[in-house]
Amino acid sequence: MSDISTGTISIEAPLARVQEILFDLASYPTWSTSIKSAEVQSTDGEGRATAVKLSIEAGVMKDRVILDYDWSNAPSRLEFSLSDADLLTAMDGAYIISEEDEDTTVVKYELTVALSMPVPAMMRKKQEQMTIDLALKELKKFAES
Repeated sequence: MSDISTGTISIEAPLARVQEILFDLASYPTWSTSIKSAEVQSTDGEGRATAVKLSIEAGVMKDRVILDYDWSNAPSRLEFSLSDADLLTAMDGAYIISEEDEDTTVVKYELTVALSMPVPAMMRKKQEQMTIDLALKELKKFAES
C-alpha cells in the first residue's frame, strides 16, 4: 500500500458534537455528498457499527464497499478498513478527533486506497486528497450549522 493521504480541519463546534456526527455511521449520507447510502451490517456489544455497507461516489470513483470499523481507540480515533468492494482492493483510514478548546474541535482524516485496475499513483493520490478535503469541508459545514 502507498503513503497515507491526510487532511486536517478546525471545526467551530464542541468535541462531543463532532464525535456524535462521526460516530453515527448510518447518517453519513445526510452530510457527505460522496456517500449515497450507508447500511449498518453489524454492531458491537455497545451498539456501535462494526461493519457498514456504503455506496460511494467520489469523483470518478464509484463503488459499493463494506468497511469494518475499529473502535479500540475511540473516542479520539475511529479507524476503518475495507472488508469487501466491487473495485477497491484496499481502503484504510481514520478520523483523529481532538479538542482545541471547549468550542473548537480539530479533525484529521487519514486515507489510503488501492484499486483493482491500474491507475497512476499520482492520479490515485490526487483522488484521495480530493475525497479527504471534501469530507472534511462537508463535516465542518454540517457540524457548525
